[in-house]
Amino acid sequence: MQEKIIEIAARVRELRELSDFTVKDVAEYLQISDETYENYENGSEDIPASMLFELAHKLRVDMATLLTGEEPRMNVFTVTRDGKGVSVERRKQYRYQNLAEKFIHKKAEFFIVSVEPRSSGAKPETNSHPGQEFNYVLEGSLKVYIHHNEIVLNKGDSIYFDSTYEHAMEALEGEPARFLAVII
Repeated sequence: MQEKIIEIAARVRELRELSDFTVKDVAEYLQISDETYENYENGSEDIPASMLFELAHKLRVDMATLLTGEEPRMNVFTVTRDGKGVSVERRKQYRYQNLAEKFIHKKAEFFIVSVEPRSSGAKPETNSHPGQEFNYVLEGSLKVYIHHNEIVLNKGDSIYFDSTYEHAMEALEGEPARFLAVII
């Protein structure tokens, strides 16, 4: 996985430089410190999927370009067969599978996200990103932490929220959970 992190970081750095943006420009856009952004670019810190989404927007490329190094080509439709989406492990607590990486000029990103149960009782690490997010639970139960709230979602439940607020998801009952995530 470390090799994949370094590959993505190198693509981000190269695209930033080609776009004539400074580290400071991009860090300010992402609302993070210059140091954190530099850690993303040198591969010493994993870039969260939400940040990759924003980076793709800033750099005017598709998120798939950052993840795979290949430009999407489909513009009428794209089909992703069960289990065949590009898998990305962006954080220890989540595993993402991109469902439409081959479609060019998407207005949203679509993922199946798998969450393994955690052994510690501490609240999971939160993140935030510009835009909005929709999550629909496919399997298991999730506790969603969002802006000082804790909401339990079961199979078939959904939540739509402003993703600029700190948020996280946690699998419940010692069982893995899967949900459809749409980041807009």
